[in-house]
Amino acid sequence: MDSKTEQRLQTERNIWLATNRADGRPHLVPVWFVWWNGRFYLGIQSGSVKAQNLARNPKVSLALEDGVRVVICEGTAVSLPSPISPELNQIFQTKYNWNFATDNEYDLLIQITPDKWLTWTGGDAEGNGGE
Repeated sequence: MDSKTEQRLQTERNIWLATNRADGRPHLVPVWFVWWNGRFYLGIQSGSVKAQNLARNPKVSLALEDGVRVVICEGTAVSLPSPISPELNQIFQTKYNWNFATDNEYDLLIQITPDKWLTWTGGDAEGNGGE
């Protein structure tokens, strides 16, 4: 992974998470995330559609919001046991001013290990440029 992509994963606020519903339809939502030690970390609600989908099928896709400098990741999700590590909690605190360790609503920590990356640079809104 190049340094620009790594930097974006550290600093971008949201990422789109795609999971699969029981009937096969995709479920796509923006979520907060942390990129740490080569993995994604998300805090979600244990009763959410995302959590139900991940319990059935841990395969996911993630995409940064930018449609010109595209970063897409396919990966495998696992739920991590509580409590969250102090170091990871501090990263969430610094990035979002969110203390995941004390949040009773968002009670499930998900770790996603990348399996495949897709990246490219497209043109601007007028169709100029691209690689």
